[in-house]
Amino acid sequence: MNAPGKEGEFFQEIIESLRACEEESPASYVSKEVLLEFYRPAPKHAAKAVQKAANVPVGRSVPLPSPAPAGTTADRTLSVRPEEMDFPELKSAVAICSRCPLCRTRTNTVFGDGNEKAELMFVGEGPGADEDAQGLPFVGKAGELLTKMILAMGFARKEVYIGNIVKCRPPNNRTPEEEEIAACLPYIKRQIALIRPKAIVLLGATPLRGLFDLTGITRLRGKFLEYDGIPAMPTFHPAYLLRNPSAKADVWKDLQQVMKLLGKTPAPPRQKRS
Repeated sequence: MNAPGKEGEFFQEIIESLRACEEESPASYVSKEVLLEFYRPAPKHAAKAVQKAANVPVGRSVPLPSPAPAGTTADRTLSVRPEEMDFPELKSAVAICSRCPLCRTRTNTVFGDGNEKAELMFVGEGPGADEDAQGLPFVGKAGELLTKMILAMGFARKEVYIGNIVKCRPPNNRTPEEEEIAACLPYIKRQIALIRPKAIVLLGATPLRGLFDLTGITRLRGKFLEYDGIPAMPTFHPAYLLRNPSAKADVWKDLQQVMKLLGKTPAPPRQKRS
């Protein structure tokens, strides 16, 4: 039989260990069971608190959220598969994701942005430095160019949906590795299933490889593929266009095919002043 007070000391040791793990990163170093037991936020603030807990920088401590009753969004994200989640559950799951090592170096997860009932969806590679800092997709120079592309197609950016194959920034903006793509793929697939757009534009080689297991963006761009019954157009990534401006003409041809599919008419070219 344990001496009086020993059980209290034991539980105090557990609490101290959890706090040490918390300072490193709760999403990376604490098991799902512990996250479920100790990091469930209050129902009204579930997504915000989980995002904050998952993205706390190394060496910084945050208060432990209040326990939440079973059946909340935060509770379900640890027990439901991505293909069964709704949008709030999926966002919460991405916020605390530790499926691959990218979770250890991220500042923010980048879930996606735009109209969740969009008829047009863009799928890119992964977050860069600006996206990692802001938690939003395509907000750097490549994002500015993508916005111009969207406007040229006759859409406002808020009318379309923009997501990435991976939700965390690869170090130094390198290409995501196979295991990183595989770990994140259920999230983008579920986003597509929930949005059910009329067309998808694949921006670069990574979404082509991730969603179709195909390589050769130069060879396949401009040719419609089909993803789960949805027409998907591979084309060059905006970052590639910043390095190779001459390729913009090819991309515009690709986007015009998507516009025709969606019943959009290209705006007439401006008349040059004499």
